[in-house]
Amino acid sequence: AHGGMTSHAAVVARGMGKPCVAGAKGIKIDAPGKKVTIAGKVYKEGDVLTLNGSTGEVYGEALKLMPPQINEDFKHVVSWADEIRDLGVRANADNFEDASKARELGAEGIGLCRTEHMFMAQDRLPAVRKMILAQNAEERAAALAEILPMQQADFEGIFTAMKGLPVTVRLLDPPLHEFLPNLVAQSLLVQRLELTNGDAKELAEAKETLAQVKKLHELNPMLGTRGCRLAMLYPEIPEMQARAIVRAALAVLEKEGETVGVEIMIPLVALQSELKTQREIVVAAVEDEFAKAGKKLDYTVGTMIELPRAALVANEIAEYADFFSFGTNDLTQTGIGISRDDAENGFLTNYVTEGVIETNPFESIDVDGVGQLVEMGVKKGRSVKPKLKTGVCGEHGGDPASIEFFHGAGLNYVSCSPFRVPIARFAAAKAALGSK
Repeated sequence: AHGGMTSHAAVVARGMGKPCVAGAKGIKIDAPGKKVTIAGKVYKEGDVLTLNGSTGEVYGEALKLMPPQINEDFKHVVSWADEIRDLGVRANADNFEDASKARELGAEGIGLCRTEHMFMAQDRLPAVRKMILAQNAEERAAALAEILPMQQADFEGIFTAMKGLPVTVRLLDPPLHEFLPNLVAQSLLVQRLELTNGDAKELAEAKETLAQVKKLHELNPMLGTRGCRLAMLYPEIPEMQARAIVRAALAVLEKEGETVGVEIMIPLVALQSELKTQREIVVAAVEDEFAKAGKKLDYTVGTMIELPRAALVANEIAEYADFFSFGTNDLTQTGIGISRDDAENGFLTNYVTEGVIETNPFESIDVDGVGQLVEMGVKKGRSVKPKLKTGVCGEHGGDPASIEFFHGAGLNYVSCSPFRVPIARFAAAKAALGSK
């Protein structure tokens, strides 16, 4: 029940179109008893609840639900907004279903496809963990060879759903420990196997996993070994992902006869040298796949601007980037120096209530602070490449007030959860009218 409307759990739920109540301090959870108390009422494991994700109301029964319908009147009205707006509107989507919903709601492409969600699937975790536990590059390459066709299949689904519209695929972003068991849980497993004289093979595997979990454990993983930093240590990972992306694109081109707008995005870049190195790895893998297939298609390689330094030296980074996508969730955290989940469950709500700040900076862009970094990034990037494409893929991409700012900052597009696409289309039109 911790966090707030921009916490990771809420963001994922929003992308799925699921109601989510976060930051609900009034909920008392009795984990051993498998029950919760909400507003004085006790609910047990197995009870069916219906949530109103907008108001936070909880109903102790299964209410009849009706999926939202897109009727012709709505399509007609929103088409007027499309004629007015200058900003493109894309969606954040990680699978065929989300991409299809995004298309249905009028998205003009995918602004963020997070590949780590593909790694998290239960049928992939064994291969992913095998990659992490590998003792050398050869073992890691063998594990990645297992993962590649799985990633390729996912990309094929997304490319097929988007029917030639641009798809920005972000290479692996989170730290590797997120794919491994919890440190405490794994330690307890080893202790239990030792105390009960458990199976020797199982104990050895548990110890090996524990050693790697300890090795990868970080005190502040958000600012640790993730994104391009992880790729610098394990270049086999971005190489595999680049191959999976281009194989999928070529397969869709052959099956559907439709070209694919491939945009490969390298995350958490702070240094020009990081992007230069990662771009070389990606381009080499892509060109090798083209040579093997005897076919080519257009593609671009860009980066996320989600660290203050990246915005400050955007002119240097732009030399090796075909596009910028501002990751405003992390840019807000690193720019203001606050943890999203901790702050929303702590002082941030009080700050808004007491008038210390007008709005939650994770809901609407901090124009005077983080907004200046965005404007600086756009200006410096385009000083090197005047036609540099720029977008935003944080949750701010679906917030009307933020969209107005992004319009003024000269961005090319915003990207948000599929279910926020209609709102973004109207907000972009309103911003265009307001600037005339």
